[in-house]
Amino acid sequence: GSPVNEVGATPPLGFWDPLGICPKDEQVFLEYRACEIKHGRVAMMASLGAVAQHFIRFPGFDRTNFGEPMPAGLRAVVETPATFGSTVLLGVCAVLELAVWNEDLTKRYPGNFGDPLGLGQYTEEMRNRELNNGRMAMFSAAGILAAELATGKDAVQQLGL
Repeated sequence: GSPVNEVGATPPLGFWDPLGICPKDEQVFLEYRACEIKHGRVAMMASLGAVAQHFIRFPGFDRTNFGEPMPAGLRAVVETPATFGSTVLLGVCAVLELAVWNEDLTKRYPGNFGDPLGLGQYTEEMRNRELNNGRMAMFSAAGILAAELATGKDAVQQLGL
């Protein structure tokens, strides 16, 4: 159908495409929607993780290999053993993305995994919420990363906490 009538066109903006970049081809639209949902889901996890990592450390990752306290945020990625954990995480994500989570858009709507837990929450309202929360999370994650790169403070430190 028309993008104007698709899930995600919600008040107050409705269908909002001021630059006219929304594809007219339905297959391309579905591919873009799959990307939007996936990026939104990752951004929601990233935003939550950026806050949680200030308070939570996995066993063995509380100190660097040199005995210093493990820094929070992006600085942790360049310290060992966190570099090992980051590399493993990227490898697992690559395998899942390339080999396991292939999405066949001819069989189902992008991101539609139904209601596997039987909670009755795969409704149009919940799908709109997921898209809108994902859109906000993409801006949030980008803001957290940009502020950390500019100030050197992690997500919680940026709030002065």
